[in-house]
Amino acid sequence: MPQTSNHSQTLGLVIGNRGFFPDHLAASGRQDMLRVMGQAGVRVIALTPEESKFGAVETYEEAKRCAELFKKHHEDIEGVIVSLPNFGDERAIADTLRLSGLKVPVLIQATPDTPNKMTIRDRRDSFCGKMSACNNLRQYGIPYSLTTLHTETPQSPEFAKDLEWFLGVCRVARGMRGLRVGSIGARPAAFNTVRYSEKLLEAHGVSVVTIDLSEILGRIERMNADDPAAQQKLQDIKAYVPTGEVPDSSLVKMSKLGAVIDGWMRDQSLTISAVQCWTALEEFFGVVPCTVMSMMSNNLMSSACEVDIVGVVGMHALRLASGTPSALLDWNNNYGDDPNKAVCFHCSNLPKHFFADVRMDFQEIIAGTVGKLNTFGTCVGRVKAAPMTYLRVSTDDRGGRIRCYVGEGRFTNDPLETFGGAGVVEIPRMQDLLRFICEQGFEHHTAANLSQVSAIVNDAARYLGWEMYWHRT
Repeated sequence: MPQTSNHSQTLGLVIGNRGFFPDHLAASGRQDMLRVMGQAGVRVIALTPEESKFGAVETYEEAKRCAELFKKHHEDIEGVIVSLPNFGDERAIADTLRLSGLKVPVLIQATPDTPNKMTIRDRRDSFCGKMSACNNLRQYGIPYSLTTLHTETPQSPEFAKDLEWFLGVCRVARGMRGLRVGSIGARPAAFNTVRYSEKLLEAHGVSVVTIDLSEILGRIERMNADDPAAQQKLQDIKAYVPTGEVPDSSLVKMSKLGAVIDGWMRDQSLTISAVQCWTALEEFFGVVPCTVMSMMSNNLMSSACEVDIVGVVGMHALRLASGTPSALLDWNNNYGDDPNKAVCFHCSNLPKHFFADVRMDFQEIIAGTVGKLNTFGTCVGRVKAAPMTYLRVSTDDRGGRIRCYVGEGRFTNDPLETFGGAGVVEIPRMQDLLRFICEQGFEHHTAANLSQVSAIVNDAARYLGWEMYWHRT
C-alpha cells in the first residue's frame, strides 16, 4: 500500500438514515465512522446531532443543511464518504451531493447485518440500500467508488485498507485539478512521439507554462558562479550523488542550471516540469540536465526529459498515489526470450530513489555526437528490485480525449550489462500489454513508480474524465 500523506486530508461524511429502519443504528454508525476516520488521521466534516437527527441525512431539509456545510468547507474537502449503517434514504444522499456542488471522489460504504440480529429492532438492510444509493447517484450523474466488499464494518481491516486506498484516489483527483506544468524548451525535432494537446490538458484542469531554452541560458549567463542559489545547488548536487571524475566546471554549470530552473518554477507556481535535453543544452551549454531533473523528481517535483509533458503528468499521478518519487522510462528492449520480461531504460534522469546504486557520469549516446566533455550529468546505475506501477497518459487529439493505461509488475534482479539507468521488469501477460500499446498508438515512454497503486490511479481516472485501460494481473 502507498505511504500515507504527510498532511491530514479532509473528507466530508454523509450518514444515511431511513425512518422505516432502526434509526439508533445511524447514531452508533456515525460514532463508529468518526472514530475510525479519526484514527486514520482524517479530518472529518459532518453534521452534528444538533444539526440533524443523529447527525444523519434523511430529509430534503437535512440534505440542504449538509450541502451548505460542505459548501463552507469546499476548499478543504478532498472527498466524501457516504456511510449506510441502515438502508439510508437514497434521495437525500444524492441531493446532498448535488446541492453541495462538490466535484470530488465519493466512496459508498454499507455496514453488514449480523445473522443473530435480524429482528425489527436491529436489522440494517444496508446490503440493499447501497444498491439504491448507487442507482440514484447514477441517475444524478454523480460518479462514485465502491468498497472492496459490498458490505464492510467501519472497524474492519477491509475498510481500513479501502479508506487508505480512497485517500489515495482523492490525492490524485485533487492534485491533477489546477496542476501547473513547466515546459522548458521545445521538444526534440525528431521526437514526434512526445507531441501532445495543450488545449486538451487545459480542458481537464492542467495548465502548461512554457519558457524558451534561450531564456534559461540567458539567465544562467547573467548568474555568477558564487551566487548563493548556485552555491547551494552545487552543495546539494555533491551530497546527492557521487560525482567521481566529473569536471568542476561541469558541476558549476549544473548548479547554475538547477538554480535558474528552481527560481523560474517558484516564480511561476509550477509543480512539475519537462525539459528539452536533445541536444541544444549539450552543444551550446556543455552539460546534460539529468542530475538536476533527478533531484527534482526525488524531491517529489517530477521532471521528465524530451519535453514529454503528458509523461510527467503520469509521473505526478503516480507520485500523488504513492507518496514516493516517480521516473519516466522507455519500454526499450526485450529480455532474452522471456515474453513477460523487458528492459526499461533511460540515459538517465531517474530519481535516486529508484537505484540500487548510482553515480554521476557522462551520457554515452550523445557523447558520440557532441563530445564526452559536453555530456556530464547523467545518473548511471541499476534499478533496484521492487514492485512497480506503470502509467501512460496520452492526449488523443483525433478523439478529443485523454486516454491512459495503468498496471503493475516488478523490477527483478536479472543480470543486465548496459549503460544509463536500466532495470529488468516482469509483467504478467506482457505480450497482451505490448499489443495494446501498439494497436492503440501509445508512446514508447511510461511513467513508473516503485509501489502498487494501479487501483488508486484507475479509480481516480473516473473523476478526472480520463479514459483508462487497467491491465489486470
